[in-house]
Amino acid sequence: MESTTASPELIVDVQNVHRSFGDVHALNDLTIKVPKGSISVLLGPNGAGKTTAIRMITGALGPDVGTARVFGLDPVSNDGEEVRRRCGVVSAKPSLYDRLSGWDNLRYSAELYGLGRGGNADVAIREAAAKFAIEHALDQEVGGYSTGMKTRLALSRAILHDPELLLLDEPTSGLDPESAVAVLELIRNMTGEGRTVLMCTHLLLEAEGLADEVVIMQHGTSLEWGTPADLADRYLPEKRIHIATTLPEHLASLQGMPGVDSFDVADTNAVVEVKSLDAVPDIINRLVAAGALITSVTPFVPNLEDIYFAVRRDKGSSADELPPPAAPTARPSRSRVAEMAR
Repeated sequence: MESTTASPELIVDVQNVHRSFGDVHALNDLTIKVPKGSISVLLGPNGAGKTTAIRMITGALGPDVGTARVFGLDPVSNDGEEVRRRCGVVSAKPSLYDRLSGWDNLRYSAELYGLGRGGNADVAIREAAAKFAIEHALDQEVGGYSTGMKTRLALSRAILHDPELLLLDEPTSGLDPESAVAVLELIRNMTGEGRTVLMCTHLLLEAEGLADEVVIMQHGTSLEWGTPADLADRYLPEKRIHIATTLPEHLASLQGMPGVDSFDVADTNAVVEVKSLDAVPDIINRLVAAGALITSVTPFVPNLEDIYFAVRRDKGSSADELPPPAAPTARPSRSRVAEMAR
C-alpha cells in the first residue's frame, strides 16, 4: 500500500554532484536534501568539501556531473539571480569594510539588495541589527569590532532582504564559547520565522541539539544523511542502559537473562545491552530480588558524536582519518546548546 504521507518540500536538492579543479576531486557523488523550515548541517572534517558545496548551491560554481536545484531552480542558469536574491550567505571569513561603520556596511548591502536608502531600508537595517544584538555598535568603525561582533554584523547583513534560505559556513569560527552559543541560539530562531538554514561545521558540539537534518561528509562525498534520530536507529540500533548499584556481585544475576544481549561490569556499574527497553522492568526486578541496592538506571541516548563516528566506521574511514570516540556515557536527550546557554 502506498504511503499517503506527503514528502517535505525540498528547498535544496543536490543529487550525485561531482566537481573537480584540475586533478583535485572536490565533490564526489554528493547528495544533499534540505527540507523547508529545517536546520540542516553539513558535518565533516576540514577539507570534506563543505564550502565547495555551499558555492555550488549559490551558483558560484557549477557541477561537472549531477544536478543542483534551489527552490526548484537551477542556480547556474538564468534562474541564478532569483536564487541568490532569495538566499542570505555568511561565509567562514565574511568580507566587511573595516573603515566604514556598521551602519554604512549594512546600508551599502541594503542598496545592493535593492532596498534603496532611507525609509524601509533603514527600518530593515535596525531590525536586522537588533535581531543579532549589534545595534548599539552601528556607529562604530567595523575595524574596531571583536570577532563576535563582526559575525553578528555579517549575520545581520545576510537577513536584511528577508531571505528564505540562510547558508552559513562555519558561523562560529573564532568566537568565544559564550558568543558561539548565543549565535547558535539566534540561528535556531531563524527557522521559527519560517526560514530554512543550511550550515557547515566541523564541530560536533556545534551541531548537537541544533541540527534537524545532518549530512555527514568526507572527501567531497555524502557518506550518509537524515535526521539524527533516524541515523541513530540505523547505525546504533542496540539499546543500552547503565545501571549503578552499591555492590557489584548482584549484577552477575543478569547473566543469561532473557532479553539481555550482553552486559559489562566495571566496579559497581554495568552497561547492559538489551533487545528492547521493555526488558528494563524485569532487569530491575531481578536485581532487587538478588538483594541489589540500585542507585541509578539510565538509558544511553546516542548523541551526534556517537552517530558521526558510527557512520564513518561503517563507511570504512581509515584509521588516520578517524579519531577514537570517547567512551560511552549516559547523556540527557535535551538540547546541549540550550543546556549550555543556561
